[in-house]
Amino acid sequence: MKKAVIAGLAAMAISGCAATGSNDAIHPQQLQLQHHRYVLESVDGTKITTRTPRQPEISFGENMHVSGQMCNRFMGQGSLSGNTLVVSAMASSRMMCVDPQLNQLDGIISDMLNRGAQISLAGQQMTLTTPQHTLVWKLSDLVQ
Repeated sequence: MKKAVIAGLAAMAISGCAATGSNDAIHPQQLQLQHHRYVLESVDGTKITTRTPRQPEISFGENMHVSGQMCNRFMGQGSLSGNTLVVSAMASSRMMCVDPQLNQLDGIISDMLNRGAQISLAGQQMTLTTPQHTLVWKLSDLVQ
């Protein structure tokens, strides 16, 4: 009898852990994005060439925490709805860069992520698209 009770409690504990640890609510692309860093390759079909050693980038951390930099650093909580990525409550530093292209990219990425951008993943490439802009990114490395 004692063994049956212990076995029953163990089964309930295991099933409870399995229910709370399930990935059913996680969007499949979220799993592909998490812990990855991408560098910007092109905007609207034009290759990115910056005048500074800093490279425009975006990273996806645990639970879709999004961070990156164009001229300024940005961060916020990302979410996926279908193939649309939205970053709510995005925060950003506010300095002026010497490179006017990076200043322009600050506005573009902020607008895209706040309003929502269609996201697609293909191999080592991620594309963010809105009616106004298309940003193509290349997978760079894993982030912690």
